[in-house]
Amino acid sequence: MSEVHPNAIVDAAAELGDGVEIGPFCCIGPGVKLGDGVVLKSHVVVEGRTSVGAGTVIYPFASIGHIPQDLKYAGEDSELVVGEDNTIREYVTMNPGTKGGGMVTRVGDHNLFMIGAHVAHDCQIGSNVIMANNATLAGHVIIGDYAIIGGLAAVHQFVRIGPHAMVGGMSGVEHDIIPYGSVMGGRAWLSGLNLIGLKRRGFSKDDIGNLRTAYRLLFAEEGVLSERIDDVATRFGDNNAVMDVVDFMRNDSPRGLTQPQSMHGD
Repeated sequence: MSEVHPNAIVDAAAELGDGVEIGPFCCIGPGVKLGDGVVLKSHVVVEGRTSVGAGTVIYPFASIGHIPQDLKYAGEDSELVVGEDNTIREYVTMNPGTKGGGMVTRVGDHNLFMIGAHVAHDCQIGSNVIMANNATLAGHVIIGDYAIIGGLAAVHQFVRIGPHAMVGGMSGVEHDIIPYGSVMGGRAWLSGLNLIGLKRRGFSKDDIGNLRTAYRLLFAEEGVLSERIDDVATRFGDNNAVMDVVDFMRNDSPRGLTQPQSMHGD
């Protein structure tokens, strides 16, 4: 059984799982699907073709599933898919996809979206991601598992952020960030590896040591980047963590890679 406050408005066509709690002054549209145990605290709006996975908790004044902030959007029946056990705090906004981006904005499981975070159309977010207060993503951004986006950071459209990466607060991210990388600065530059995050998540000393060596080789100032990538792949081909970085760097992207400050030119 679901518990719906009498002052909430829930369309008869919305689908509610077992144990859903909908607080006062929430508005739920006809295309919405709420999984088992979803909690909407109060004043939450969920619209469009939006599904919210089991155990997700959404706090007051969040706007989930309203049409994209994209002038090219023409009313296509796109969707927003939010996974399980997410925490979505006050004033968070999430928009569905568009025809130009695959029609789906997708959010994984066990993520924390702090106050005022924004997930734009066609973003693809992994699991165990943290977006701090007022962090914002433009359209088509891809974020890997366990990445952290600091407060007031802004990520340019089509940027990729690798798993376990860390974006410092108030950073403007214009280029892709390698897995395990740490960036900072008004126009973000690569400051090294996210060593604290790696240690907290149980990476071995050997893996961290290999990543540090690979990082120094990949971002050395001598030689050509493609040659350095090939050299690291040959040397560390049996190391999964290092090969995560190599594969990411080999994958073509329109945004290019965030570089260390000495290469960045700031």
